[in-house]
Amino acid sequence: MTAPADLEAVELANTAFYETMERGDFDELSDLWLSGDEELEISCIHPGWPVLTGRGEVLRSYALIMANTEYIQFFLTDVKVALAGDTALVTCTENILSGGPAEESGELGPLVGQLVVATNVFRRTMDGWKLWSHHGSPVLAESDESDEDDRSED
Repeated sequence: MTAPADLEAVELANTAFYETMERGDFDELSDLWLSGDEELEISCIHPGWPVLTGRGEVLRSYALIMANTEYIQFFLTDVKVALAGDTALVTCTENILSGGPAEESGELGPLVGQLVVATNVFRRTMDGWKLWSHHGSPVLAESDESDEDDRSED
């Protein structure tokens, strides 16, 4: 049986991951990931990126994202947490609103919405639940063109 306290702790760790990204706090983000143990090497797959393996590559990717994203906000939906011993699996939908670098006028660049489904794997450590792996995949929007083609054939 899964303890409600463990489920809550994992959900809080997952939420902290996204809130840290929103604040752009690289040091705190680094602390959320497993460190040091080669047997449990961390990995990350950002939408459209190759697999990143190892603490250096993964954290470098977040530094690049934070440096090139003026604004980002995550609205998480469909959050599901599963536990098996000292490993936790979280699946969710990331409803992302982000803005690029400021324009010449100093105003925030255009805001862009994106839908990503994500899997976050956590490991229990002496310091709490730490990220072991993150995998995000874009959700491709269905085209209305096929619906219009079907209707025009009637």
